[in-house]
Amino acid sequence: MKKLCLVLGMCILLAGCGNYSSNDAAKDLEKKLNDCNGYNLTGELEISNNDDIYKYDVNASYAKDDKFRVSLKNQTNNHEQIILKNEEGVYVLTPALNKSFKFQSDWPYNNSQTYLLQTLLSDIQNDEKKEFKQTKDNYIFTTTVNYPNNNDLVKQKIYFDKKLVPKKVEVMNKDNDVLIRMTFKKVKYNPKFKKNYFELENNMKTAKTESETQTVSKIEGDTYPMYVPENTELASKDTVDLDNGERVIMTYEGDNPFMFVEQTADVSDELAIVSVYGEPFQIATSVAAVSDNMINWVSNGIEYYVVADNMSKEDLISVANSVTVMPVSK
Repeated sequence: MKKLCLVLGMCILLAGCGNYSSNDAAKDLEKKLNDCNGYNLTGELEISNNDDIYKYDVNASYAKDDKFRVSLKNQTNNHEQIILKNEEGVYVLTPALNKSFKFQSDWPYNNSQTYLLQTLLSDIQNDEKKEFKQTKDNYIFTTTVNYPNNNDLVKQKIYFDKKLVPKKVEVMNKDNDVLIRMTFKKVKYNPKFKKNYFELENNMKTAKTESETQTVSKIEGDTYPMYVPENTELASKDTVDLDNGERVIMTYEGDNPFMFVEQTADVSDELAIVSVYGEPFQIATSVAAVSDNMINWVSNGIEYYVVADNMSKEDLISVANSVTVMPVSK
């Protein structure tokens, strides 16, 4: 009897030692990141906005000393934007227009990012109530998310293979609807980057030669935000002729007044850098520049602005996301 109890005890002990916990996985992932000099990953990002789905090809790179480069290319019109972080700051590049926004920002650490391993690890480490599940092929984390300007996004599922290589991230609302999905196609650790890979001018020059310049001289059709805050309505609409295009200004009045501006975008002869006091933020159609009282983005050769004195960032983003433009797929 004593021998049987000893055998059973050893079996239980061995079984306990074989359990791989969420903390074990988080520590191993942290070690994997700390031990590497960088990584490059590719994949597809899907963003659901009402009934539309917008798809982007993603190419994200990281190198030690806190350098990041994320290319997001719209699959429908090949419009590419690049989020770049180096020792000089954080930039959002629009190569087709030879234009860049420069931010004094903590990106990418100030909110969740589906395509960067550091922020996925941070979400895992910061959630004391995270769920962890093992399947035959995967480790699956369910964690809360940090999207301060979008309260609809509340949690995510992060899928890793048994070597802790990311496979998929699904970001959901409170009803478990997937609003953002990142599917990883290839992940490479310790790649060799060219010396100027994370430099602003090199990225602008290289991306610009690989993309088609998309400009228009006239704003065709009527475009309106489909979301307008309560007790607010369109009061006036004016069209202004520009030297190389036109500008449409819509003024909304009421409890939450704001202006919605569309303007044909120009290609700068020289690299234009615009300083922004705010953050880069991914909306459905583009990477936007968001500050306290304005959101600005470019799509299909048109530059858009939503400007308000007393509107929350969440409402600014809701107005921007509701602007009717052609989605990637439906």
